[in-house]
Amino acid sequence: MSKLTSQVKTRIYGNPRFLGILTACIVAFLIIFVQTEKTVTIVDGKETVKVATYKKKVKDVLLSCNVNIKDKDRVAPGLDSIVEDNMVINIKRAVPVTIHVDGKTINVETAQDTVLDVLNEEGIVLNEKDKVSPSIMAKVKQGDVIKIVRVEEKILTSTERIPYTIVRKADNNLAKGTTKVLQDGQDGEKEIVTKVVYEDGKEVVRQVVAQNVKKAPVNKVVAYGTLAWISRGDSKLYYTKKIRMRATCYTASYQDTGKMPGSPGFGRTATGTLARRNENGYSTVAVDPDVIPLGTKLYIPGYGLAIAEDTGGAIKGNKIDLYFNPGSYEYRTWGVRYVDVYILK
Repeated sequence: MSKLTSQVKTRIYGNPRFLGILTACIVAFLIIFVQTEKTVTIVDGKETVKVATYKKKVKDVLLSCNVNIKDKDRVAPGLDSIVEDNMVINIKRAVPVTIHVDGKTINVETAQDTVLDVLNEEGIVLNEKDKVSPSIMAKVKQGDVIKIVRVEEKILTSTERIPYTIVRKADNNLAKGTTKVLQDGQDGEKEIVTKVVYEDGKEVVRQVVAQNVKKAPVNKVVAYGTLAWISRGDSKLYYTKKIRMRATCYTASYQDTGKMPGSPGFGRTATGTLARRNENGYSTVAVDPDVIPLGTKLYIPGYGLAIAEDTGGAIKGNKIDLYFNPGSYEYRTWGVRYVDVYILK
């Protein structure tokens, strides 16, 4: 029996005719399997259609259903995908969109989801600062107008002069109306860093972002005179102060000093000098030392040059007592006057 079975197998599997029949059966089975009817759902925008098909590829299913696909329409799964039972084919139709960029207007059709996707599809590269309207993540709608403003920032460096300042200083050693340059001025220099923003090639913002002093300016120092002067004949007398005072007169006589010639201190001033009237030089006057310090040189119009050398019990505040020679005409006629007393330099 075993021998018989072996002979039968040999006759069957070794028979070329049998092998051909077996191959044909397998091919027929595969054809039947592949061409088995499949259910497919087509979603085209708001329309949904369910169909039964024997087609092998997505594009064939759509063609058989008279679904026209344009170049920019998006189909998922792809057109060359193998159809599977219960497959859902989604179609997103391209919509018209206008793009304004780089001075050009581009009309396109797109099925992309976002503005950024549309720009990538069209090969439009955005720079970091560019402005896009609507925003790059905005959903694309039919008739959208996408505007791109090219934004460029430049950093400019320039050098600017820093003018020196004139500093004026009062100088009591200079006459009024005169000046003296104590120090020459020199301009400085600063570096200015400016940010300039351009939109589509037009300047829209210019802003100084930094200033660096490269060289500090040197101030010009000018002394101006505060020393006033008064004319006395052909000469000028320079003074530091003018005081309005009540001027009286006195002599070395007993009536004025209470001392007789030969008495201790007769004719002597509070500073120890001999009281004198010198019409061609400095004469003696009595003052309040709290107002005019002793030893101060003075000029009194109508009297002349004087030195504050003496004091008096009645000479307080803005009062001055002028010394004259006893019995002189000017002593008898002076009386009491209000005069400007000039404190000399």
